[in-house]
Amino acid sequence: MDAPGDPEGPRPPGGDGPPGSARETPSRLSREQIFVLISAASINLGSMMCYSILGPFFPKEAEKKGASNTVIGMIFGCYAFFDLLASLVFGKYLVHIGAKFMFVAGMFVSGGVTVLFGVLDQVPEGPVFIAMCFLVRITDAISFSAAITASSSILAKAFPNNVATVMGSLEIFSGLGLVLGPPLGGFLYQSFGYEVPFIFLGCIVLLMVPLNMCILPNYESDPGKHSFWKLITLPKVAFLSFVITSLSSCFGFLDPTLSLFVLEKFHLPAGYVGLVFLGLALSYTISSPLMGLLSDKMPHLRKWLLVFGNLITAGCYLLLGPAPVLHMKSQLWLLVLILVINGVSAGMSLIPTFPEILSCAYENGFEEGLSTLGLVSGLFGAMWSVGAFAGPTLGGILYEKIGFEWAAALQGLWALTSGLLMGVFYLVEHSRRRRRSKLENVLSTQEERTALLPGET
Repeated sequence: MDAPGDPEGPRPPGGDGPPGSARETPSRLSREQIFVLISAASINLGSMMCYSILGPFFPKEAEKKGASNTVIGMIFGCYAFFDLLASLVFGKYLVHIGAKFMFVAGMFVSGGVTVLFGVLDQVPEGPVFIAMCFLVRITDAISFSAAITASSSILAKAFPNNVATVMGSLEIFSGLGLVLGPPLGGFLYQSFGYEVPFIFLGCIVLLMVPLNMCILPNYESDPGKHSFWKLITLPKVAFLSFVITSLSSCFGFLDPTLSLFVLEKFHLPAGYVGLVFLGLALSYTISSPLMGLLSDKMPHLRKWLLVFGNLITAGCYLLLGPAPVLHMKSQLWLLVLILVINGVSAGMSLIPTFPEILSCAYENGFEEGLSTLGLVSGLFGAMWSVGAFAGPTLGGILYEKIGFEWAAALQGLWALTSGLLMGVFYLVEHSRRRRRSKLENVLSTQEERTALLPGET
């Protein structure tokens, strides 16, 4: 962090500022850093509320308009697909476009299309309704990608030594959005109909736009020479990308399937279906700051958090139905408990990934500046979007074909595979480092003996 009151703002070591300037960690936040936190919190809260509001009631409304479960899954999934494409573009050209402009413009468009989503019930059913859902959802995905990519880069720029802690703490607002979105959307839908939830939340996001125009700092940087391809072809980054994808897929799987399963299995009203999502969102919200703090204070724990978090997540999805092979009866209290555990395990796995990718990039010669932060933020968003596209799309298809219980169990295989792959990678990495250390010690001893030989003769 920068010293309080530093007019130049935060500067990472190398790249855009004097070496060592960001190594100093004062006890208080500067004014600029506080404004960055407020801006990031606003986009995390607003975007996640708008994203999660669909879960409790949209699948039911879409079915009334003639959309099948597979099409509903694709409507959820197309958001992630275009978020993927946009993240790569915005991450690459963040410096050219400007982080502040990208942030504010993305938030403005996202709020506007959320309001538009609220009038889709007036559209004729069938192909016209489905086409409009896709169009609005795609526009929302692109605008969301712009805002989140800029936000992550600005945060990493403002807090170069506390990336995981700050991002983990801001997941409180993401989780709060996930917590408030489904129940609030469900109750507004139940009380006032389809339009009100979207118009209400869209207007909240739009009201945040002028606030961020005033308080968000404007960081400048030179374009970097590295590319996404060089970043993702680093073996460690490739494995971490798969972890992000698998976790995102697990989250996305629940969007089109969980509400339908709960309605069918436990016969809850729409307003209470949103409360089922509360277990996952609340536990993730509470655990994320702790995982971020552990990642920054004890970096050697990151690998264990990643591995065990994925393995626990795999177990959660096996029990979510539960899988028929376990011969256990599906109960509401068990479902909520598993979602709570899944929220904690997701925080264990997800929070350390960003600082792990960033440190790997720096170790492999990427310059320490806004350009690299844009690449990492874009890559993170893109990999998240791959899973968020695959999860709902495959989830909708599998739900129709084999039911929720087996579909959830198959979904858990993603997390199991990524956990095992990361475990093997870290074991191989540790073995190589030990061999390299022994070799260096042997060479050092030989050099010392060679230096002493002339004196002995």
